[in-house]
Amino acid sequence: MKKISKMQIAIWALALLPVLAVAAFYQRLPAQVPMHWDFGGAVGFEDKWQLWLISGMAPLLAVVFYFLPRFDPKKRNYGKFFGSYLGFQLIMMLFLLMMTGICIVEGLHPGTLDIAMVVCLAVSLLLIYLGNMMPKFRMNWFCGIKNPWTLSSETVWTRTHRLAGRLFFAAGCLGAISAFIPNTVARFVVFFGLLLVAVLVPTVCSYVWFRTEQTT
Repeated sequence: MKKISKMQIAIWALALLPVLAVAAFYQRLPAQVPMHWDFGGAVGFEDKWQLWLISGMAPLLAVVFYFLPRFDPKKRNYGKFFGSYLGFQLIMMLFLLMMTGICIVEGLHPGTLDIAMVVCLAVSLLLIYLGNMMPKFRMNWFCGIKNPWTLSSETVWTRTHRLAGRLFFAAGCLGAISAFIPNTVARFVVFFGLLLVAVLVPTVCSYVWFRTEQTT
């Protein structure tokens, strides 16, 4: 049996924190808590029991991430980037913990956080981290930019993820700056524009590179 790493244990422990946080503050929370915000900053409230669904995503995903490589036809490749795969899991657990924390804080003390700014900054940091990780990902079915062209050619996969890494990193840096734009709508337009470019450009390039590879 393969030994479970300390990092994996830390990921599982971190995955439990959102559930523990909800349990700790549940009785103090009002019957309805803020759970979603639109581009204009308007708050949407839901019954507080739904916090269990949000917080429960972390342990569920932690289990799914652990078993996914076993079902991947390219499972042998995980050994080449397993440290990055664990890092990806860790950053996702932190992100879900933060999302749960935002709902709890705003439920207890409405208006404490500038939600649009916090979310933009958090997602930007996530993009920066993914930008650093992308070039390390090896061909697999669950992690990275997966389309018919990247999954059909190791060369296309490598080129696509090198480009995506640079674009994700740049989008994260510029997105972090855009988080401080005073107008909420303008902030999200800029942020999602950057994200769209970071996703679409590598996808289009992967198609072009694959077609070129097939005709040469």
